[in-house]
Amino acid sequence: MDGLEGLSIGQLANDLEMSKAGVIGHFGSKEELQLATIDLGAEIFRTLVWDPVVPVERGLARLLAVCDTWTSYSSNPPFPGGCVMATASMEFAGRTGRVHDRLATYFDLWHQTLVAEARWAVEHGELPPETDADTMAFSLQALTAAIKTAKYLSADPEAEARCRSAMRALLGRDS
Repeated sequence: MDGLEGLSIGQLANDLEMSKAGVIGHFGSKEELQLATIDLGAEIFRTLVWDPVVPVERGLARLLAVCDTWTSYSSNPPFPGGCVMATASMEFAGRTGRVHDRLATYFDLWHQTLVAEARWAVEHGELPPETDADTMAFSLQALTAAIKTAKYLSADPEAEARCRSAMRALLGRDS
């Protein structure tokens, strides 16, 4: 993936064997194409990471299940360049505008989803009462972010297993 900045109406038109006018008719601008890409990336993430764990009991069981789907997704993303959302977040974190704001909305939603599950687990005695749900969610996010570096830059064949193990330890389930 060339990143969202690398997206172009012309390249997409060429790849789809369409005219530029035909592609512009669908998206209108490069920014709209970038926003549509983010929306698609978020939908794919939700489908592959969150949807499979929705039937799992709330709280710790669901957090453990999401750790499995999330590490699998992060270790073997559906796109050659990695997770669209993670890649775009690095690219647009220091910028302002609609693309940044759309990414921030999705990342905030994911963080709050994890926080809600951690809080539920604390409230129901599945995690220690002193557990800070926001820090727990932040830590889980940090661990998955490390997979790409470990696997692709450091060539660590155990990156996914290490991440899973660290997540389970964070959740108090070392096995």
